[in-house]
This record gives sequence, structure tokens and C-alpha cells, in this order.
Amino acid sequence: MSGTIVCNTDISGHQPQRNRFRRTASRLCSVDSWKRRVPITIWLPKYSWEYLLRDMIAGITVGLTSIPQGIAYAIVAGVPAQVGLYSSIFPGLVYMVFGSCKDVTVGPTAILAALLSKYVAKSVDFAYLAAFLSGCLILLLGVLQLGFLLDFISKPVISGFTTAAALQIGAAQLKTLFRISGSSGDTFISALVNFFKHIATITLWDTLLGLLSIVTLLLLKKSKITVTDSSPRWRVVTSRVFVYLVRARNAIVVFIAAIVAFILKVNGLTPFALTGKIEGGLPRFGPPPFSTVVGNTTINFEEMLSVFGVEGLVMPLVAILESIAIAKAFAGSKTVDNTQEMIAIGACNMLSSFCQSMPATGSFTRTALNHASGVLTPAGSFFKAMLVLLAVTQLSSAFYFIPRAALAAIIMVAMMSIIELTIVKTLWRNSKMELTVYLITLCVGALVGLEYGILAGAAADALRTLHSAARPRIHVTQFKVGNQDCITLTPLGVLSYACAEYITQAMKKHAYLHTQLVVLDGRHLHSIDIGVAENLLTVILDLEQQQHRFLLWNFSERHQKLFQELNPDFHDRFVNGPSIDQHVLGLDLIRRGNNLN
Repeated sequence: MSGTIVCNTDISGHQPQRNRFRRTASRLCSVDSWKRRVPITIWLPKYSWEYLLRDMIAGITVGLTSIPQGIAYAIVAGVPAQVGLYSSIFPGLVYMVFGSCKDVTVGPTAILAALLSKYVAKSVDFAYLAAFLSGCLILLLGVLQLGFLLDFISKPVISGFTTAAALQIGAAQLKTLFRISGSSGDTFISALVNFFKHIATITLWDTLLGLLSIVTLLLLKKSKITVTDSSPRWRVVTSRVFVYLVRARNAIVVFIAAIVAFILKVNGLTPFALTGKIEGGLPRFGPPPFSTVVGNTTINFEEMLSVFGVEGLVMPLVAILESIAIAKAFAGSKTVDNTQEMIAIGACNMLSSFCQSMPATGSFTRTALNHASGVLTPAGSFFKAMLVLLAVTQLSSAFYFIPRAALAAIIMVAMMSIIELTIVKTLWRNSKMELTVYLITLCVGALVGLEYGILAGAAADALRTLHSAARPRIHVTQFKVGNQDCITLTPLGVLSYACAEYITQAMKKHAYLHTQLVVLDGRHLHSIDIGVAENLLTVILDLEQQQHRFLLWNFSERHQKLFQELNPDFHDRFVNGPSIDQHVLGLDLIRRGNNLN
């Protein structure tokens, strides 16, 4: 038997390593693995007529919202209006194949549009290249399974960034809503400054239309027809129809505003600023531009990359953060495959860049609408894309009459729903440090720029983490055993090298101020660095020479071995048990015996 064991064991370890590689390769090349990476192969064979009807209703409902929002976000980004529609079509078709969450609807979003606008100001070609580069980077992260990197962006940073983006985008719409002169501003503050600087140029009719559109959207959003079990059938049917009308409120407002503008135009009046001509039809298919002309100068691919700079990395980061956060919000009890979502969003952007699309990701508003409409599979994205495709190819001339003030109203109402202020109260009550991170992200994003906001927030979060490592929590409890005053110091979590001085100073302070007997409670100590252990040993020995006494209570065997390797004579300080009292009394008896001797 022993010969058999020796024969099958490779002393060099090569055989087990080859087996691991073989198992990994087999797992990656299995049919189940490939199906998981192309989810349409899982749900399409099970598709039914019931699914078709539900997905069609949801897709059409979302499509009616995607059309005005696509045009509006294209205006925010500074690209032609049809680009916003293309970005609602082609990413959605790709997500139908690779997406793992049935509810997620991929397309242009306000935050990505705002981040893109300063590059598009140089040339619209930057929009298509941004989609391609963002897609490649996200896809690479997904293939390498580096989704864990997103874990370093905390909730306060995301909330602060989202709020700053909503404030900036909303403030930038003031120019269009009130049709004032001047620029819309690159930051929240600059947009407000421009608004008040040119407030005398406000145009009456655009202002009235914009404000009326906002009020209408908010009223529709809050409106509902209540029904009970005793309600007549006509009321039940009316209630169900009204629900779909409310969900399509963006399209309804835009449609009514366009009808009004058309009637006025026919009668020789043009009181509103209109969207103007949209180049309908299919996009130009081909690779994204790797060079462009800015002014009269042609800049190559390397120069375009330098224009994006490090700040350009924020776009793919925001894209995947938005999509995964939305997928998790609507997944319910199901788990979200972060890797697959990264592959899906990466493929959406990379492939759609060949169809004149701007960067796209999951949209919270449209995803919530998709979920509420009862979508059952990712096929809902197909029907949404087909409706938008029909609009851009057959109805593009009708978009001419859409008032820009109505589109600005849609954007501003959408931004109201993503401003997250309730988190401030929660953070104030529970974590002032996290509140500081949130405020830094919000303020820098609003004052300087969104890219700098998320970078500043991530840096502040890193400092907060370092501070926590350098200043670990120590729970202090004073108690009395017999006539002895004692104190228990309970370090929590991890004692890393960064807290070596802090932990020893804390121990000295409590030993000097409170008592002669100090108990170090190791029950909640997960790990301790060797440098911290050396410092603790030195301080304990120094204090013992000054008549202080120490007990190390309930330390793990691993930690006891560490101390004993550093000082073999230290083993008698370690005690274990449910109560420390008996050990304190025993130590007191030993002390009295030594005094008698």
C-alpha cells in the first residue's frame, strides 16, 4: 500500500499542479460555463407566447420613455440627437444576448452624458471612441474577473457622486428650461453663476412650458386611481390603463408639447426653442474613429487618449458601478454575477461603438419602469430597441417640433429622483467619518467636476480606512474583584503595524490612570502583526517593573505562540476561561505570598 502512495505522489508537486490546470481548463471549457457567459442560450429555449406578450408590453412601455430621454441625454452630452437614440438601440440588443438580469435596460444615462460633454465639445468623435475604450476596459476587467476592484468604492462615495451629478445636470438644464443666454456651465456652481448672471434674458414662453411640463410630470408620477374589491369593472380597467399612461408620462408630455409647437408653427408662430432637424435612418456602421479634427488640426489616437487622460477612466468606472448597483437592486433574492454583468456592459459599449453610439449603461429610471411593466426575460430590450429603431428611421421628422424646454423638464424631474439626501441623516447618526467622505465627494464634484469628486471621495475613503487601521477600537471596562481595582482592555478586529504606537500608548494611559491590574481580553482579536506584538511585550515588561500586573485572557493559541516565540518566559501571563475573577484572585494570592517571603 505504501508503494502505491509513493508512486502516485509527485515530490516536485508538478502532478497536482497539472491536475489543477486540467480541472480549471475543463471548468472553463464546459458547456455550462459557456452558457453562463451567453445567458440567451439558457432562457431562449424556454421562451413561450406568454413571455412574448409580457416582454412586448414592457419593451414598448420602456421604449416610449427611451425616445425622449435618449434625445435629452444626447443634448446633455452635446452629440447629435440621433446618437442618443442609436445608444438606446444597439446596446440593448447586445445586452439581450449577454445580460444576466431581465430587468436591466441599457442605454444613455444623464451621468455618463455629463461626463462625456467636455470631450464632445472638442469633437463628436470622442463620444464614439469613449464608448469603444470604455467597453474594452470593462470587458477586460470582466474576463480577468477583477470585479472585486469595485468593492473599494463605498456607498458614501457612490451616493455623494450621484447627488453631485444630479445637481450638476439639473443646474445645467436651467439654461434650456428658461432659455437664457450664456453657457450652461461645466459644474453645478458655474451653471448657477451663469443662470443668475443672465437671468434678465429669460424667455417667457419657454419658461412657462418648462415649468408646466415639470408640474405635469410630478403630478402624473404621484397620480393613481384607487380600486377596491367592490369597485366596478370599468374602474378596474381604467386603473390598469392609467398605470401604463403614468409609466409613459415622459412620452406623453413630449408628444403634447410637440403637438402644441407644430400647431403654432403652422400658424406662423415659433415661441419655443425646438429640437430641430434630426438625421434619421440607420447610423454609419464601421469602427470608431481613431483620429479626428479639432479646429483645423488633425489629432491622432495617442493625442485623443491624452485628451481623455486619467479622468477618462471615470466613465467606465461609473458605467459598471451604475449597472451592477441597478442589477442588485432589482435582483431580489437572486445573486448577481458581477463578472457576467461586466462582460455584458463591456460588450454593449464596445460593439455599439461601431454603430455611432455614445457610452451606455443600465438606467435606473428605465430599469424600474421595465420591472414595473412585468418584463420576464431580457427580450424586453429587443422590443424596446425595435420601437426606438422605428422612431429614428420612420418618424425622425416628427422630432423636429419637440421643444427643448420639455426635454429639460424631463431631465430635471429624472434628476430629482436620484438625489440621495436621506443618507445624510443615517450617516450623521451612525458614522461621522462616512458622512465626511460623502460630503467631500459631493462638494468636490459640485464645485470642481464630477471626475474629481469621485477621485476625491475614493481618496478620502482610503484615508478613512487607514485611520481605522491606525486607530483600532479598544473597549475599556473597569471592574472590581475583592478589594482590587481592575481594568479590561479589549482590542477589536485587527492590530496592524500602523497602530503599534497607538495601542501601546493607550495601554500605558489606562494602566497609569486607573489601576495596577490590567487584563488584555483577546476574544475579539482576529490578527496581530509581529511589530505590534513586540511593542506590547516591551510595554508590558516595562510596566511590570513599575509594579503593574498583567493577564492576557482568552488569546487564541496562534497568538499565544507568537508572544512565546518572542519571549519564552511570557507563557505564565496567559489565562483562559469564562470568568477572569478566579485568575485575578489567584494572582493576588501569589503576590501576597511573595510579600510574606
